[in-house]
Amino acid sequence: MKLSTLCVQAGYTPGKGESRQMPLIQSTTFRYETSEQMARLFDLEDEGYFYTRLQNPTNDHVAARIAALEGGVGGVLTSSGQAANFYACFNICEAGGHIVAAKSIYGGTFNLLGTTLPKLGIEVTFVDQNASEEEIAKAFRPNTKLVFGETISNPGVMVLDIEKFARIAHTHGVPLIVDNTFATPINCRPFEWGADIVTHSTTKYMDGHGTTVGGVVVDSGNFDWEQNDKFPGLTTPDPSYHGLTYTRKFGKMAYTTKLVSQLMRDLGSIQAPQNAFYLNLGLQTLHLRMPQHCKNALKIAQYLHDNPYVAWVSYPDLEDDPQHALQQKYLPDGSCGVMAFGLKGGRDFSIRFMDNLKLIFIATHVADCHSCVLHPASHTHRQLTDEQLLSAGIAPDLIRLSVGIEDADDLIADIAQAIEAAERH
Repeated sequence: MKLSTLCVQAGYTPGKGESRQMPLIQSTTFRYETSEQMARLFDLEDEGYFYTRLQNPTNDHVAARIAALEGGVGGVLTSSGQAANFYACFNICEAGGHIVAAKSIYGGTFNLLGTTLPKLGIEVTFVDQNASEEEIAKAFRPNTKLVFGETISNPGVMVLDIEKFARIAHTHGVPLIVDNTFATPINCRPFEWGADIVTHSTTKYMDGHGTTVGGVVVDSGNFDWEQNDKFPGLTTPDPSYHGLTYTRKFGKMAYTTKLVSQLMRDLGSIQAPQNAFYLNLGLQTLHLRMPQHCKNALKIAQYLHDNPYVAWVSYPDLEDDPQHALQQKYLPDGSCGVMAFGLKGGRDFSIRFMDNLKLIFIATHVADCHSCVLHPASHTHRQLTDEQLLSAGIAPDLIRLSVGIEDADDLIADIAQAIEAAERH
C-alpha cells in the first residue's frame, strides 16, 4: 500500500460488526479465565495483554501503523519523544557502553546523551556530522554500542547523511538510530538508506495539532545482533525471564520485545491509550499536511532570504543552502516546515520582532498546524553555554520558525509587520 493508504488504514482492520474507528481501550488491566493463562503471558510464552504499563491494544494498533509507514517490523509507543530516544539507546547500551552521536541535535537530546547518560555509566562522543568518514571513525571505541543522529536537526535544520552514517556504524558492528521527527516517513524513510532503528517525537507532525505528547521507537528488523558480542542483553539468557534469549526466541522482534518486557516493565514510560487514540487521528492526515507545511515553508524561506533585515536563513530546500544537495538526495519532496534564521540587529531586535508577531505564536512547541516561533538560546537551549550552542550548530541569534498550514501570504504579512514594529522601537 502507498503511504497515504497506510496513514489511514494500517495497524487496524475491523472485522464484521466491529468498530470502524480504531477503538480506545481505556483499561489498566485485562481478564483471564485461569491462572495458567496469566502465567504464560508473564513468561512471554503467549501473546496478549495483562497490564497497560507494558502493552495496550490501542497503543499496539497505532505503533503498528507507524511501523508500517516507516517500513519496520515493529514499534513501541512511549510517553514522549525523550522517552523514545532514551529507550532506543538504553535497550542496547548499558553502563560501561559508549555512544557516537551527531552534535547537531535537539538540545533536550543533547542533554540526555551528554549529561544524564554519563550518570548511568554511559559515555558519549559528539561528532560533526559533516566531517569525513575517517574523522568520524576516530570517535569509535571497542565499547561503542550505537550511532545516533537526526534526519533533520532541531533547531539547526541540518540534514543527516544517513547513508554515510549507516556505513560507518555498520563497519564498526553497531546500529544507526535516527530520530526522524521532522521529516516523518512521508518525506524520508531512513531504513531505506541503511538506518536500523527510528525514533519520533509523535508530539510533533504525527499528532500535528499540539494536543498529545508521545514518542515511538521503530525497529527495522535488519540489524544482526548476533554478529558480535556487543549486545549480550539480546543474545544471552535473561535471568528475569527464566533464561530465555531474545534473538533466539523472537528473531526479528527481539529488539522491540526486550524493550517492552524489560524497559517498559521496569521504567514504565508507556503512552496513555487516550493519547494514542488522539495520535491515530493525526496520523490519518499526515500525508496531506506535510506537503502543505513544506510548500508554505519554502515560500516563507524565499521571502526571508530576500529580506534586507534578515542576516541569514537556514532551510535546506533553498537552492543555495549548504544542505540542499543532501535535501535533494534524502528529502526530494520537501524537508519539513521548520527553518532557522537570524535578524540583523542582534538578540534585542530578535526579541522585539517575536513580541510583535500576531499570527505566529511564541511557543516551545514546533511542527504542528499552527505556526510558532522561538529563540533557542533564550528558550529551549538556554541551559547550554555559548560554546555549547555553537558546538551544536546553534547561533546565538538563531530564531526557529515552525511554519504551519495557514495561508503563507498571511504569515509573510505577519513577519513583515513584526519586523517593521521591531525597527520602530
